[in-house]
Amino acid sequence: MKLIQAVIRPHRLQNVKAALAEKGILGMTVTDVRGCGRQRGHVERYRGAEYTVDLLAKTKLEIVVDEHEVDAAVDAIVEQGRTGEIGDGKIFVIPVEKAVRIRTGDADSEAL
Repeated sequence: MKLIQAVIRPHRLQNVKAALAEKGILGMTVTDVRGCGRQRGHVERYRGAEYTVDLLAKTKLEIVVDEHEVDAAVDAIVEQGRTGEIGDGKIFVIPVEKAVRIRTGDADSEAL
């Protein structure tokens, strides 16, 4: 099993969710986050004063999938999350040692 963590633009979430659902990947955790990378924020003006917004609003997806679903999930996120501009986000794939469904006690692949 693998944990896929994807940080994407908030307005791309619905497209990414739909693409993952088409691949049969339904379970995920979605969190509104703030962060910075190469994009480094932007300058805004409010009542004549300039200020720098250096932590930008992003959406973080966490999805646990079986090994054979990783490439399909990553491809779906990249395809639907990409705008072609700096700040589109990142995807991380991390090994998962164990998963347990609390309600039934099912473990590993059965818990997904």
